[in-house]
Amino acid sequence: MNLSRKVASVAVLATAASLGLAACGGESGGEQEPKGEGEGAVQEPSEPTTVTFFSWVGTQPEMKKLAKEFNEEYPNITIKFENVPAEQAAQVLTTRIAGNNAPDVAYVNASDTADYASRGAIVDLVNYIERSEVVDLDDYVEAFRQFVTYDEKTWGLPVGGETTGLFYRTDLFEEAGIDGPPETWEEFEEAAAALTDEDANQYGFQVFAPESAYYFQPWLFQAGGNLLSEDGTEIAFDSEEGREAAEYYVNLANYSPPDYLNSNSWDGRVAFAEGQVAMYMAGTWFAGTLTEEFPDIEGKWATAPLPDGPAGCKTSIAGDALVMLDQTDVPDAAWLWIEFLSRPETLARNTYKTEGTTLPPLTSLLEGEEILEHKPILEGFIDLMECGVAPTASNPKFPRIETILNEELGKAFYGEQSADEALDNTAQQADAILARG
Repeated sequence: MNLSRKVASVAVLATAASLGLAACGGESGGEQEPKGEGEGAVQEPSEPTTVTFFSWVGTQPEMKKLAKEFNEEYPNITIKFENVPAEQAAQVLTTRIAGNNAPDVAYVNASDTADYASRGAIVDLVNYIERSEVVDLDDYVEAFRQFVTYDEKTWGLPVGGETTGLFYRTDLFEEAGIDGPPETWEEFEEAAAALTDEDANQYGFQVFAPESAYYFQPWLFQAGGNLLSEDGTEIAFDSEEGREAAEYYVNLANYSPPDYLNSNSWDGRVAFAEGQVAMYMAGTWFAGTLTEEFPDIEGKWATAPLPDGPAGCKTSIAGDALVMLDQTDVPDAAWLWIEFLSRPETLARNTYKTEGTTLPPLTSLLEGEEILEHKPILEGFIDLMECGVAPTASNPKFPRIETILNEELGKAFYGEQSADEALDNTAQQADAILARG
């Protein structure tokens, strides 16, 4: 499963909000019987049934193979793939929900789950989960469970994700006389300064103005701050901890190549591969990308946890989840497909057993020996799972706020304002957005 789409996810979050998911919710014209109510294991329908599956992974050979295996096990259920590019998925799904033309099952950014749930667009899966002999909620990593929890109910099942860690060029570290990766904020800035030589076009770190809000999150969490209050009704990023994080984060632009400042984490990978950047913050997707696209630098890079901030080990996580749309007329068949994709062996096949470097959401898989046998490079990212913070912001107005935060931090990177001013400007606009009915 491909999670290397951070810049796209930031953009579509704002788009999804602006299209007005709230306007139509999950209503499909009249009251319906509650879905998922029943006892005992869910049974295959007695008549031929089609389950529509909306995703950006349906074209992958492994997913097609899984659909065939599912149909062999449940011959009365056929999976109909409805494929969409990842960068358009949120917008298209929101439009279809509003038009009462939603699919039965959707593969979504896990961080969007609470928003869909708050709009009544998806089905509470608690009853289905309680009746399942496959799904064990206690086995899911806590941070991933937070993504799909809203109002103390479970609205989706995580299928894979990543933690954000540090990639560093071991060859450049050796040349600079630095023994190993930095472990604290102070050590990180010292290393970034030592690795920066503008005359040689070499820099210590890489920041991206178009993704400034997303990559601000780990520093914010490490400082002890958060995006919103616990109930999601007030902003929290302008706290004392948030200001400390923003000042530190914005200052890192001094050690970043200016020609990549307006780039994004995907395009900017080239700067790291060419040795122009010595340290790079990214999720596990980057490990697979380096191995596949830049084999010439094998042995010249390594991974490490992000340096500890005042609040210790903290990092952001990202992932995807399966949800059942409230407009479905075949909820039991839809659940069987979700359950099939959530089997531990299926999750393994769709994460570390692929060519990519996505992490499974189950503790039992993360702690097993098999994952490191297949992908030893994932070890550090697995260790970071216990430090993962799920940046869920269930307030449906938050995507607009995040867009503003992104713009304001980007201006700070360019020296147009201070980090404090960036937070103040965002907070002023955010308060107005949250105050509206």
